[in-house]
Amino acid sequence: MKEITFITGNQKKADYLAQYLGFPVKHVKLDVDELQSMDLKVIVEHKVRQAYEKIKAPVLVEDVALEFEALNGLPGPFIKFFLEKMSQKDICALVDGKSRSVIARAVFGYFDGSHFQLFEGSMEGEIAKLPSGDSKFGFDNFFIPKGYEVTRANLSADDDRKTYLLIKPLEKIKAFLESLA
Repeated sequence: MKEITFITGNQKKADYLAQYLGFPVKHVKLDVDELQSMDLKVIVEHKVRQAYEKIKAPVLVEDVALEFEALNGLPGPFIKFFLEKMSQKDICALVDGKSRSVIARAVFGYFDGSHFQLFEGSMEGEIAKLPSGDSKFGFDNFFIPKGYEVTRANLSADDDRKTYLLIKPLEKIKAFLESLA
């Protein structure tokens, strides 16, 4: 198994990834330039190549998007800026009187200096009328996964894991990394 470094500022994400993969994953918080694009794949490819240039070792990066149907795909990958600048209640109110349908997406990118690979996951859902739950992760307090009536923050541990693994393509990443051994 190749050693990889997960580029993230969130230690809990790194711990979860390592636990899921079943082997140690180095974690580095690294500032990389982030392209302004509605295309997650373009953003992730830029980030993973830049991260590799900085640490010169196999890297894995991730980015997420939350695409509101009523806003023609916005905020998309800019959701993190919405979360920084707006209350969750105000984000929910953006679609009052409109479609509440959304798609949550995650794209991971791997690069080892020669091999580049993208992994994508997604899940449909809707925006809650009001945030609910105590999650500290992104949009979990106001994203209701398709087939559920509560936000991700209020799901049981089993349902949380099921929905997480639809959005986050960890099984694809694990299979790929195992194929490199």
